[in-house]
Amino acid sequence: MQRNPPPPQTRTSRRAAEPEKTRTDTARAGQDDSGRPGTGIDEPDTGRPGAGTHPQDAATGGLGARLRRALRHATRPGPWKRGRVLAALALLLGLLLLLHARITDLAGLGSLVESFLPWCGLGVPVLLAVALRRRSATALAALLVPVTVWLSLFGGLLGDKSHPGGDLTLVGHNVGADNPDPAGTARVLAASRADVLALEEITARARPLYEKALAATYPYHSVQGTVGLWSRLPLSDVRPVDTKMDAGPLGDAKPADVKLAYTRALRATVATDRGPLAVYVAHLGSVRVLPTGFWTGSRDRNAGALADALAAERNQRMVLLGDLNGTVDDRALAGITSRLRSAQDEAGNGFGFSWPAAFPVARIDQILVRGVRPESSWVLPATGSDHLPVAARISL
Repeated sequence: MQRNPPPPQTRTSRRAAEPEKTRTDTARAGQDDSGRPGTGIDEPDTGRPGAGTHPQDAATGGLGARLRRALRHATRPGPWKRGRVLAALALLLGLLLLLHARITDLAGLGSLVESFLPWCGLGVPVLLAVALRRRSATALAALLVPVTVWLSLFGGLLGDKSHPGGDLTLVGHNVGADNPDPAGTARVLAASRADVLALEEITARARPLYEKALAATYPYHSVQGTVGLWSRLPLSDVRPVDTKMDAGPLGDAKPADVKLAYTRALRATVATDRGPLAVYVAHLGSVRVLPTGFWTGSRDRNAGALADALAAERNQRMVLLGDLNGTVDDRALAGITSRLRSAQDEAGNGFGFSWPAAFPVARIDQILVRGVRPESSWVLPATGSDHLPVAARISL
């Protein structure tokens, strides 16, 4: 049986099939399994951006990233570029402490700053905390200025400079016109074992109470106006000191007995085993913070008059106890502090703040000396007054 041979494949059919195969291979070579255009070469999938890119492109991209990082690092403020405002504030604080005497006293500004000058040091820890937070080397370096100046002014007060011994114990106290318990205050002061006791702001109502409570301890005393002196040792040459409380022509025309009622300073001689000691007790005029500024007119006038009296004192051994309504840094008291030394500065422990009693922030109650040596100085516990008593032990 004869089989029919398969029909011969025409040339046209073969040519039609070849393009189909060619298109399929080309498509497979031009895209990967995901259908995305490819290179036609099997490449490993690293999972990193830029994988499968040309090496020159990868090198260019890495170099650009490094350049951008270097540019950001160069333009970022460094530790010496940050905190320039903080550094300026630190320098201003140092200048304030260093040049406080040159601050204008217009409206009492200079006197106000000097009354609380030690507290300016609180600006240092505040600026330090901010500088550390900002990591500013410039601000930290600038802070050395106010720290150095503050320590030069007040560093000597931080240690205990007291010494044992001494010949006399002195106590001064503004007992307060509004003191609710004058007799109790007198008993506390008597228990201090002071040899010489000076009181200020004694009212007419409270005077008999102080005299009665202190009589057993102090056989000698004198009260002149609103100030008084009690002593275990004999007193002589006791007299009021005119501090110009009532100034002007009308005040000058008043008789002494009228002006005695508001006398706020006295002078006496205390007889000691080592010779006479001149003792002054003073209460200078009050100061006020007003909308127009820091009012110190009365205090400054009293300070000038007291300075004149001290300059005229012939006894080389002298002590001043009193409420001066100013610190020894206050320029208004320069006429006094230039002639006398502070017992607290020379023999105290710390600043010895005495006012206000509830939270003392300033030492306006002073014991100042000349011709004697302070051995120790301290502050006594609170009484019924808004001031704390201050005490000192001196060698004659």
